Amino acid sequence: MTTASYHGIIPPIVTPLNADGTVNHDDLAKLVEHLIDAGVNGLFPLGSTGQVAYLTDADRLAVMKTVCDTTAGRVPVLAGAIELTAARVADSAKAFLEVGADAIVATAPIYAISDEGEIADHFRMIHAAINAPLFAYDIPARGCRKLSPDLLVDLGREGVIVGVKDSSGDDVSFRRLIAMNDAAGHPLSLFTGHEVMVDAMGFAGADGAVPGLANVDASAYVRLWKAAKARDVNTATEEQERINRLFEIVFCPTGRSGDAAGVGAFKAAMALRGLISTATMTAPLKPLDDKVLEQIRVIVKDAGLLD
Repeated sequence: MTTASYHGIIPPIVTPLNADGTVNHDDLAKLVEHLIDAGVNGLFPLGSTGQVAYLTDADRLAVMKTVCDTTAGRVPVLAGAIELTAARVADSAKAFLEVGADAIVATAPIYAISDEGEIADHFRMIHAAINAPLFAYDIPARGCRKLSPDLLVDLGREGVIVGVKDSSGDDVSFRRLIAMNDAAGHPLSLFTGHEVMVDAMGFAGADGAVPGLANVDASAYVRLWKAAKARDVNTATEEQERINRLFEIVFCPTGRSGDAAGVGAFKAAMALRGLISTATMTAPLKPLDDKVLEQIRVIVKDAGLLD
């Protein structure tokens, strides 16, 4: 697939769980169908929203197989091969490609203390080991070094990576990356992971978005993206403002980890909508309390997502 195949809204899908913490593959297949029906342009399993760090190798592969089997080629599947170093990423990536993934998403090395040259070689090693498009996942909050625009565009020019999923929260850096990518002839497909800035980044020239909140309301992001690409500023802004009000669900839990608050809020809202059976999170994350769940319910209802 070429870089032109990667565009639009690509949700980083949650991993639904049963009450006992095992993966709920029936719910996962139903979620894939729901997202495709909503008009998304791809799927990204096994990212941060999918709680990849908490899953065993066997569960990761089983999740990928369910997603790929259910998708059946209707949209591209970008597989999160999140591992410590290049050799381990390559091993995971090959397994995911075997079950049908279309592209691989990898971070800079985790735990290893790497300089920029070593990070560049990390991506080169992964590229050399797999026969598939490779995306760089810029997410320094997860223990990775920030990926500079210069590094990413250079790797794009070399053909090492075909795109970037930017979850750095550094919108200045992302705007610079958009400009540098355009100046280089657009070798990269660029995706923002910033849920509340999708309209602005669409107008600025991003190729798409990978918003975790799309698990809760994928249709809204699809409408927003279509409006942004049509330069319909009023519609895109209205959709973004509505989404931003919905995004307040992640601020309802207080004193909790980022995973428990963010993914927990997404799963709670999805369970309220009937998109998944339970809001169970991976251990050792604890459930959100009843007070927080009621706050989330009010926000979801105000967004028009509940009867």
